[in-house]
Amino acid sequence: MLTTILRELRPAAVLLLAFTIITGVLYPSGVTAVAQAAFPKQANGSLIEQKGEVIGSSLIAQRFTSPRYFWPRPSACDYNAASSSGSNLAMSNPALLVAVKERIALLRASDPQNTAPIPADLLLASGSGLDPHISVEAARWQLARVARERGLAEAKVAALVSDVMEGPAFGVLGESRVNVLRLNQALDALR
Repeated sequence: MLTTILRELRPAAVLLLAFTIITGVLYPSGVTAVAQAAFPKQANGSLIEQKGEVIGSSLIAQRFTSPRYFWPRPSACDYNAASSSGSNLAMSNPALLVAVKERIALLRASDPQNTAPIPADLLLASGSGLDPHISVEAARWQLARVARERGLAEAKVAALVSDVMEGPAFGVLGESRVNVLRLNQALDALR
């Protein structure tokens, strides 16, 4: 009886070992090797360096609160990549309305002269809570404040926004957008 059980378990154990090696070692190693060879920057997190030091990733939003910088979308996970998530609040949820009203108050207080409608992406978090991009409209909405805080002409800051603006993916998917970290990096390079 024991030999029958062992004979029945042997193929299962061999398959478990084989698939563990194939799917747990060989496949991930192969994918990693191809990614490192073909797309090394992306495979290593699309890191952005400044003066030899990693300051962030072009794929993950960072908190900017100084009025001298462009601000990213709000983050439901407080810009913590380890706990990426959306807020999961429905449009009918009173907590979302409170959060949006607080964001409106903060944005209006940061630039009282700006009476234009606030773009939605400055009020609502993305699905991941870490979207590094804002719409071109959101960048333009913040333009006057950043220019004033830095003592720069608005036209110069507007040109910078245009310079770092990314078009739709593959030329057709989505809308033009601005990577906030890259834009703020370009602002700091103007010194």
